[in-house]
Amino acid sequence: MSQAFDVVVIGAGIAGATVAAGLGATHKVVLVEAEEMAGYHTTGRSAAIWVRNYGPPDVRVLTGLSREFFLNPPADIGTDRLAVGRKIVYLAPPEQTGALDALLGQGLGITEVSLAEVKAMVPALIDGYAVRAGIELDGFDMDVAALHQFYLRKARAAGGILLLRSRAGRIERKNGIWEVETTGGTTVTAPIVVNAAGAWADEVAKIAGLAPLGLVPCRRTAAIIDPAPYQVEHWPMVQSAAHDWYIRAEARTRLMVTPCDETPMHPHDVQPDELDVAIGIHRMQQALNIPVTRVERAWAGLRTFSPDRSLAFGWDTATTGFFWCAGQGGYGIQTAPAAGALVTAMITQTNPGPTAAIIKNIDPMRFRQG
Repeated sequence: MSQAFDVVVIGAGIAGATVAAGLGATHKVVLVEAEEMAGYHTTGRSAAIWVRNYGPPDVRVLTGLSREFFLNPPADIGTDRLAVGRKIVYLAPPEQTGALDALLGQGLGITEVSLAEVKAMVPALIDGYAVRAGIELDGFDMDVAALHQFYLRKARAAGGILLLRSRAGRIERKNGIWEVETTGGTTVTAPIVVNAAGAWADEVAKIAGLAPLGLVPCRRTAAIIDPAPYQVEHWPMVQSAAHDWYIRAEARTRLMVTPCDETPMHPHDVQPDELDVAIGIHRMQQALNIPVTRVERAWAGLRTFSPDRSLAFGWDTATTGFFWCAGQGGYGIQTAPAAGALVTAMITQTNPGPTAAIIKNIDPMRFRQG
C-alpha cells in the first residue's frame, strides 16, 4: 500500500509534532513513528523545566522566543498548568565560583543571592557547602504531555496522519519523489522528507544514502526519592553552578535527582544506570541534608547532541528535499514552539522573523565541511 503526501516527517516526538503542525496549514503531512506511541524515547522522559540560561546561544534564542507561548498558550492547549513558575538556584562551592561568575556574566536574568535567602527557600541546605549562590526567577515547569498532544492534535486537525509502529526501513528518492517504506507495511511518498528522528537521525540519513552528521545520543539518568521530612512542592530547582547535579520537585511531594550525566551510547530504549543514580544522590547529599533510604523510581532518556552541541536545522545539500531537524540535546521541549515555527518557515520559504539570525549557525552542512 502506497500513499502520497507533500511531506514525510520521520519521528513523532516534540520536534516532529511541531513541524507537522506547522506545515499542516499548507501541506499534506504524514508522521512516521517507529514506536507504539509518539514521544516514547525522549519527549516522554523530559525533565520538564524551562530554563532560559541553558544551552548554546542559538538554543537560547529559541528558548526566549518560546516563552510567550508557554505563558499565554492557545485556549485549546488542554491544561491550565502548561507553565508553572519555579525559581532556579545555582549553588557554588569554592571550586565552582568561576562557573557561577560565568552564569552571572551572561546577563540573562541570573542574579547573585545570599546563602541565607537560599536557606530560607531550601531549609535542607547544608551550611558550608556553598560559598556563593545565584538565582534565576523566570523559570517554570512545563506540562510536556499537554504540549506534545496539542501539536499532534493540530497536525491531525489539518489532515495529517500519524503512522505508529512504522519504522523507516527504506528511504529512496526516485524521479524527484522520496519513497519511505515502513516496517508497518506502508510506503509513503513525498517530495520532502523531514528527519526529526532524534537519537536515530543519523541512522535515518544513512538509510537514505546520506552521510551522517556525527550526532551523539547521550544517556541522562534520574531518580525519584521521598524528601521527607521536607515539603518540597514550592522549592526552587537547585543545581550546582557547574551543572553536575540538580534536583527539582516531582509530583508535589517527591524530588527528582540527577547527576546531569551525558554518557554517549547507541540509540536504543535506554535504561537507568545504578551507578549514575548513586552518584546523583551522593552529589545532592553533599549540599542538602536529605536522607535517602530507597529510590522509588529511576529512569533514563536520550539527549542527542551535534558535534558543536548546537542545533542542526536545514537542507542536506547532497540531495534534494531532505531536511534535518536534529541535535536538540536537552533543549527540545523548551524551544519547541519557536523551533517548530522556524523549521516551518525554512521549508515553506516564508519569513522566519527574529529567528533568521541563527539560521546560518545551525546549518547541518557545517559538519560536512573539511
